[in-house]
Amino acid sequence: MSEWSVAEPQKLTFDTQVSDLHVRIVNGTVNVVGTDEGSARLEVSAIEGPPLTVTQEGGTLTVAYEDLPWKGFLKWLDRKGWRRSAVVSLAVPADTRVEVGVVGAGAVVSGLSGPSVIKGVNGDTTLVGLSGTVRADTVSGNLEAQAVTGDLRFNSISGDLTVVEGSGPSVRADSVSGSMIIDLDPDGPTDVRLTSVSGEIAIRLPHPADADVEANTASGTISNAFDGLRVHGQWGAHKITGRLGAGNGKLRATTVSGSIALLRRPPGEDEHDTPRETKPPTDPATEPKTASGDNSVSGQDATAPDAPADGTTEKKVL
Repeated sequence: MSEWSVAEPQKLTFDTQVSDLHVRIVNGTVNVVGTDEGSARLEVSAIEGPPLTVTQEGGTLTVAYEDLPWKGFLKWLDRKGWRRSAVVSLAVPADTRVEVGVVGAGAVVSGLSGPSVIKGVNGDTTLVGLSGTVRADTVSGNLEAQAVTGDLRFNSISGDLTVVEGSGPSVRADSVSGSMIIDLDPDGPTDVRLTSVSGEIAIRLPHPADADVEANTASGTISNAFDGLRVHGQWGAHKITGRLGAGNGKLRATTVSGSIALLRRPPGEDEHDTPRETKPPTDPATEPKTASGDNSVSGQDATAPDAPADGTTEKKVL
């Protein structure tokens, strides 16, 4: 086993093959990127407080504080230990299995095909271009996943989840008060299961979509942009059910007091090149942001004239 103590900015190169990476820091930033190279590189560009311990044993590379274990990581609340900070960047082979733990630190993980596990107390995490499975657990940290093509599993107490151009086979998320904004562009059937107590849930599906849909809220509002779905409930609890396309995928969303919005992306949409003004304002398929394009229920009969959708939720999505 090789070991280094890093107390000041430093660069290290590891010639031995790295198959597993473990990173645990408090405050600062962690950047992990997958490469086609066989070696791994580490750069600590800033560090304050106690030194980081870097070890390499076999194919496992660890960059962490000695007093910050992975087991019980989310319960590590030693305030005295927070008086430290590090900015750490790592380049590893793309198929590396990665575990990242952050307390008050931001993390960016990109370009990996191996599985990734993220744990955060109150640091925000961004995932970009991951094709392996992803498991993320946070206390209050937010997670943004862009162009993730693997299975995504997210658990949080109050952290928000944002998925942009999600095309993986499954997205599963549970939160107490965190909001969930899911923009899906799948290559095939997708299994989406979202649960929250008081957080808002907004899901944008491609058009045409292919999913069996069931969305429930006990006391929140509902906004639905799909004519093929049915909205149930006049007062209190509301539900959206139905089948889109062949119904090969599954969409399940449940919240107690949060609102639910189902939006759709027009076919061939290019948000950068197609101005919204060019879309026919009377076509609900192309303007899910407006009240006229939603089948909305907010304490009203589902057969009544369309009511405005939850403006807060749709503004956040679009």
